[in-house]
Amino acid sequence: MTVISKKDFIDSIADALQFIACYHPKDFIQAMSAAYDKEQSPAAKDAIAQILINSRMCAEDQRPICQDTGIVNVFIKVGMSVQWDSDQSIEDMVNEGVRRAYTHPDNVLRASIVDDPIGTRKNTGDNTPAVVHSEVVLGDKVEIHIAAKGAGSENKAKFTVLNPSDNLVDWILETIPKMGAGWCPPGMIGIGVGGTAEKAMLMAKESLMAPIDIHDLIARGPVTASEKLRLELFEKINQLGIGAQGLGGLTTVLDVKVNDYATHAASLPVALIPNCAATRHCHFVLDGSGPAEFTPPALSDWPDITRHIAANTRHINLDTVTADDIQSWLPGDTLLLTGRLLTGRDAAHKKIADLFANGQTLPDNLDFKGRFIYYVGPVDPVKNEVVGPAGPTTATRMDKFTDMMLGQTGLLGMIGKAERGPSAIAAIKKYRSVSLIAVGGSAYLVSKAIKSARIVAFEELGMEAIREFTVENMPVTVAVDSLGQSVHESGPKEWRQNIADIAIYKK
Repeated sequence: MTVISKKDFIDSIADALQFIACYHPKDFIQAMSAAYDKEQSPAAKDAIAQILINSRMCAEDQRPICQDTGIVNVFIKVGMSVQWDSDQSIEDMVNEGVRRAYTHPDNVLRASIVDDPIGTRKNTGDNTPAVVHSEVVLGDKVEIHIAAKGAGSENKAKFTVLNPSDNLVDWILETIPKMGAGWCPPGMIGIGVGGTAEKAMLMAKESLMAPIDIHDLIARGPVTASEKLRLELFEKINQLGIGAQGLGGLTTVLDVKVNDYATHAASLPVALIPNCAATRHCHFVLDGSGPAEFTPPALSDWPDITRHIAANTRHINLDTVTADDIQSWLPGDTLLLTGRLLTGRDAAHKKIADLFANGQTLPDNLDFKGRFIYYVGPVDPVKNEVVGPAGPTTATRMDKFTDMMLGQTGLLGMIGKAERGPSAIAAIKKYRSVSLIAVGGSAYLVSKAIKSARIVAFEELGMEAIREFTVENMPVTVAVDSLGQSVHESGPKEWRQNIADIAIYKK
């Protein structure tokens, strides 16, 4: 009989989480490299380049790929012949592994989990608890799939119950563009079909644990209905032209996964969950011989890519830029930012809104007038770092605060990732502001542009505190200009037509 010790299990969970925080799976690197080689959109190609360069840097320095080091998802299959040498439950052991991984002194991972979600929403401080799914199966081993799932992609999860006669493909193709770019494409799309509501969602999530193998499927040809669906969706989703970071391009998805299950004759439950460009998961098996071991990809697995600064790139001094200066910036323009900016995201914006609602003013040392705010919650620094990985969070979540920030604080502009919604675009146009984007999935690369960092307000918010960064040549793209024109509308529209023209040409 196989005996699984508490120590081996906890050590394996902790080691797996540290491993996936810093290393993309080899299949993802290969798929993203192929997308880079294929891409014809300059903006999308540069975004993919930043993701791949960031990925290699993280592997070399063993630092997190993304500042959002995720909520831990674990799928465990326990063999019926396994015996446990432990005084803790499986879930408690998983959480101890999470705790050790996220508080590791040599590589601190960002604690993002809040307890009492409809109340105080207080950060648990160690990223526990994990979301654990366990199943008892035949056998004498314990099989584990583990992932760290960022909120940018998790927040775009969709579910519906179709009628059996409805067109599943049509629903998915209508849904994908509505998800925007907050899930940081290109990535994977996981789809669960059948069962019940919760079964469909679980199947979609678990499908994202599988390796990227769509091109193997293309080569051998589909056999089952689910394989045919994968190929149809892979082609048609990429024909939408959404592209990397939603900027327009040839590759929106690297793979489409489909899991299905028997369902009631009267319904067709369908779940859709995306995985982002910070794809972080691994699989291991415990057989009683010791903890799992993890081997990183070889550095030669990453392509040799060097970013080239476009000839029309503007160098912007954040300390002297004016409202008049930003009027000439156009959607899709590339900028390199140097100077001081402030940071802030959900909790800080809510705190500012509460102050104003109560007739109070901002803290004395907090002044947004004429400045840019960067939507970020960075990882804690280690060793001689100024700040840990510090990539952008989804700007859309701050849309509800945009009019307040532009109208009541004198804020000049904003930096995040993904598109802005109608209310934010209206406010940007009203105040002749701008919204910029940094590449989601390039957090460590971005952090190298940050030369100093200090907390200026709301220290009690932890990673959501307002900081002042001094940056040097921080790469960004104009997403929404002062007239309210959005690259997330114009880019995909242009490339949807380009792809259609290419398809016609090929025929």
